[in-house]
Amino acid sequence: MSDNKLIDGKAIAAKVLDRTRDKVKQINDATGAAPCLATVLVGDDPASATYVKMKGKRCEAVGMKSLRIEMKVETTTEELLDQMKQLADDKNVHGILLQHPVPPQVDERAAFEAIPPVKDVDGVTATGLGYMWLGLPGYGSCTPAGIMTLLHEYNVPLKGMEAVVIGRSPILGKPMAAMLLNEHCTVTICHSRTRDLPDVVRRADLVVAAVGRPCFVEGDWIAEGAVVIDAGYNPGNVGDVDFDAALPRARLITPVPGGVGPMTIATLIDQTADAAAKQLGVSLEG
Repeated sequence: MSDNKLIDGKAIAAKVLDRTRDKVKQINDATGAAPCLATVLVGDDPASATYVKMKGKRCEAVGMKSLRIEMKVETTTEELLDQMKQLADDKNVHGILLQHPVPPQVDERAAFEAIPPVKDVDGVTATGLGYMWLGLPGYGSCTPAGIMTLLHEYNVPLKGMEAVVIGRSPILGKPMAAMLLNEHCTVTICHSRTRDLPDVVRRADLVVAAVGRPCFVEGDWIAEGAVVIDAGYNPGNVGDVDFDAALPRARLITPVPGGVGPMTIATLIDQTADAAAKQLGVSLEG
C-alpha cells in the first residue's frame, strides 16, 4: 500500500480536537461554564446508539459536557418536537444533534427545523444549508465540513478543479457541492439517474463518493492523479469506492475506516465549542 497516498483522517481529527480542547479551556476560564452538546436518539438502532456513545466520549475528552436524550421507538413527531423545543430553550445546551435516521413515523425534517440556527452544530436545518450555499458564516454539515478540512490540510489546490460529488442528500451531497463551489471548484452533482456516470466521474480531478453502496465507484472510473474522498461506510468496513482498484490511479485517497469518519465527529465537537463561545459572548483566540 502507498502510504503517501493515504489521507489520514485520524491524525487530522486529533489536531482538530486539540484545538477544540483549547477553545473549551478559554470558554471555561472566561465563564466557568463548559460547552454542552445534546444528542437526541429516537429508537434502538444499534449503529445509531454506537455513534451517539462515541460523540459523548469525544465531548468528555476535550472537557465538554454531553447530554444524552433517549426516546422510545414509538415516539411521535409531536413528542420529539416538544423535546427539541426544551433543548432549544435550555441556555445550558449550546449544540443540538438529532441522530438520524429516525423511525418512519417521525417527520425528521420538522424535527431538524426545530433546532435554532445558533445551536445547529450539525448543519442540518434549511437555514444552515442556505448559509452554506451562500458562503455565509454558520455551522457546516459535519461530514462535508470535515472533508473540506482534510482537503485543506493536504493542500489540495481546489481553485479551478473539476469536482464530481456522487450523492445528493441534504446533509452530505448537497452541502458538499456548495462548499466546493465556494472554493472555486467546478462542481457536478451525480445521482442514481445520472446518465453515463462512469464517464462523468472520469472527468473529475476530485471525486467525493457518498451513495451508501459498497464499492459502487469502480477503479477504472478514477482518472489518473485524481483525489478520491470516500464518504461511505458500509457493512464489512468498506466504503463506496473500490479502494484497492482506485488506489493505483489516485493521487490521494481516504481509507475506510480511518478517513472521513473521524473528521465528522471532530467537526461536530469543534463546532459545538464555537457555538458555545458565541452564545456565551467569549471571543476565542488562536
